[in-house]
Amino acid sequence: MRCNASKTSEGNAHKSLTCDEECARLERNRKLALALNIDPEAHKDDHVPYTAETLRMFRDHVKWGQEQEREFRVFAADEAEKRLRFKPMPSQQRTFLHSLAEDFGLDSESMDPEPHRHVAVFKTPRFVMAPMKTLAECVRIRLNAEAAAASVIEEQRRLRSNNEAYNAFLLTHPRFGLTIDELRSELPPQIQSTPGLAFDISFLPSEEIVLKARPATSSTNISSTSIEAAVKALKTPIASVISSKRLASSCQLCTLDPSLNVLRKELDRSANVDGWSQVAAKAAPPRNAPKLMGVGEKSVYTVLGSKLKDAKRKKQEMEKAKVEEPLVDDWEEELRREEEQQDTVTRDEKVDGPNAVHTSLDYGDTTVVE
Repeated sequence: MRCNASKTSEGNAHKSLTCDEECARLERNRKLALALNIDPEAHKDDHVPYTAETLRMFRDHVKWGQEQEREFRVFAADEAEKRLRFKPMPSQQRTFLHSLAEDFGLDSESMDPEPHRHVAVFKTPRFVMAPMKTLAECVRIRLNAEAAAASVIEEQRRLRSNNEAYNAFLLTHPRFGLTIDELRSELPPQIQSTPGLAFDISFLPSEEIVLKARPATSSTNISSTSIEAAVKALKTPIASVISSKRLASSCQLCTLDPSLNVLRKELDRSANVDGWSQVAAKAAPPRNAPKLMGVGEKSVYTVLGSKLKDAKRKKQEMEKAKVEEPLVDDWEEELRREEEQQDTVTRDEKVDGPNAVHTSLDYGDTTVVE
């Protein structure tokens, strides 16, 4: 039975909804997508409607960019407004406004000379609506996509490098001032006598040195397996020379691509090994038993403690003497008394000096000294 149908009415069978502004907007977008051969499904979810240059400038000044984007969206939503004028600003900021206007489908123009030069934005028939996604959302989408792509590339590189053969030597932390000619002259003679191979010495941006094996001539055809076997055989004499002459801290096998990027190191395999080796590597350091002192030996802490104790005792005695010293009310009288005592002592020393002559007269029980 049809909705609202009755004997006198056919219901809503022949009724249709009137097209409002939202309906007209969707219809315009549909026709525009058909005219430009755009798939609407491709512009959902992770679609970014802004250019890379706009996103780059937005990431440099996020807060200011959000303020300008808000002005654009308010202007785009108001059908009565046909022109938006910004205040004067530097050239770099005007460039961002021009790029953002292009992404919105608006026309823009710089007006007036410096320092009053500003940007004016206009609505034209090609403008439809503001992008649904904000700049911040698109930056987040782009960062997530870049991170996912980087992880995939790194995983592919790791899987590819694990299967690639060694073709070079990597010297880490080379000696300061070491040159390519000096290193070539110090290398063992076996590296020069390897049949069909030649070694190129290069410095990496990380200040490491690589010795990459290659066919000696363009007509020489050597497989990667043969190159790996050759560099493995040469590792022992080269590592011995590097260690004995202190040319570098370590020498290890590695895999290089044509651009001298290190794809694989010899130590990477041991670093990725699972099992008991990782548990043992994280073990606690060995504990050392405390050293027992012999009979009659004194600990350095005892000696230091006794010296500190004596110094503390002397300091307390000095402070106590200062406290017990009586205070004088009349310091002038005390000074005069000390001077008189000093004069008396000096006079006695003159009388009883070393040159004084003493004569003793004995009168029975009485002795007189002159």
